Amino acid sequence: MRSGEQLTFGERAADRAVAAMGSWSFIWGQTAVIVVWMILNTVAWCTHWDPFPWILLNLVFSTQAAYAAPLVLLASRRADQKSSERAELDLDTDREALALLRRIDAKLNGGAS
Repeated sequence: MRSGEQLTFGERAADRAVAAMGSWSFIWGQTAVIVVWMILNTVAWCTHWDPFPWILLNLVFSTQAAYAAPLVLLASRRADQKSSERAELDLDTDREALALLRRIDAKLNGGAS
């Protein structure tokens, strides 16, 4: 199975992005940004760059969703690829073990005759 330097730049970037977006720290961080955004725009501690109903915030969510959906698909494809590589490695190991068992069996049966 390929790992580390064997992976392409795109594969490494995809793995990092999916790991970051699928974490609790990302969810809590995004929640904090949203809460601060709403408070600053409601209380007007600074200028209202996005007054209620927060159209710009909705645009940010839409943009994030436009990127998140393909990242989820990419993560799924990468997981399938990793699973397939593991399955091939497992199959090779099983074949080698079977060949070894057959040789041992042939030696035991050949020596007993």
